[in-house]
Amino acid sequence: MIRVLVVDDSVVIRRLVTQTLERDPDITVVGTAADGRLALAKVAQLDPDVVTLDIEMPRMNGIETVAALRAAGRQVPVIMFSTLTERGAAATLDALTAGATDYVTKPSGTGSMATALERVGVELVPKIKALVPQGTRPAATARPAGGRAVQTARRTSPVKPVRAVVVGSSTGGPEALRRVLSELDARLPVPMLVVQHMPPVFTRQLAERLDRVGPTTVVEAAGNEPLLPGHAYLAPGGRHLEVVGQGAGVRTLLTDGPPVNFTRPAVDVLFRSAVRVLGGDLLALVLTGMGSDGRDGAGEIARAGGHVLAQDEQTSVVWGMPGAVTTAGHAHQVLPVGTIAQALAAATSGTRP
Repeated sequence: MIRVLVVDDSVVIRRLVTQTLERDPDITVVGTAADGRLALAKVAQLDPDVVTLDIEMPRMNGIETVAALRAAGRQVPVIMFSTLTERGAAATLDALTAGATDYVTKPSGTGSMATALERVGVELVPKIKALVPQGTRPAATARPAGGRAVQTARRTSPVKPVRAVVVGSSTGGPEALRRVLSELDARLPVPMLVVQHMPPVFTRQLAERLDRVGPTTVVEAAGNEPLLPGHAYLAPGGRHLEVVGQGAGVRTLLTDGPPVNFTRPAVDVLFRSAVRVLGGDLLALVLTGMGSDGRDGAGEIARAGGHVLAQDEQTSVVWGMPGAVTTAGHAHQVLPVGTIAQALAAATSGTRP
């Protein structure tokens, strides 16, 4: 049974979230709190498996509460409640930087509060279960492309020249991306394209923040941009990011096709389009995230002769996406997040866009 603490200053929302969560037989709400200070005391008293935390609260808001939990050494997963607004996006990214694990967005325009919370439950319950796996999970054995099992990085280099780096991430991805980009010593000599599962507004603010952390120029993709070395193009929330050839060059393309792997943007859409245009001249990176998005596209890249990196289980918030790529046999290297920047630089060294 997964034990959840629900924190929100609204008694109505606390009651509705509790009712929504306890409909699942694997989840029980062990307590509630009306503000951050009470939440800190309840965490110490109840030792929950997960905390759901509103951002806007009196006395101590959600961001301050997350920071206090982490400063006290408590690593309990924290899922923030956010809003699909500029202010909500900024606050959510601040919370993730402070140590929050993930977030769910409050739906707007619904007919009733109960309907809104039902929609939140559809998103919240799978995240809770992904962050607190039930039972004992057997130790994963990474099976890289080529057949041998690895648990740490093998110092292998792509056989083909790298013309672009393609990246996929989800839960825990903003912090993983920040770390990778901040640890690059210099601009990569090739462009990078990134799909991070996030809604509109959030992706633009994430791009702006990532642009400030390292030498890479990071932008939210607008479509029809030429791919430039040292630049990273982040898929906007709600739209698929693809690449298309144009003469001797390559440009971004935004599309509104149906969700793939239940999400738009989807990593598989980006990876497959990159293979169509660039063949195996690719370096693919799959970072922490729920689900298996990116697995099939990474397989196509590996079969085309490209090189595939996956974040390891120990440093992933959720080893869903990178785990799926690894156990399918598509990963050439399985790396802790702290070595990925070095691997990207080594793999693209001396290449040309």
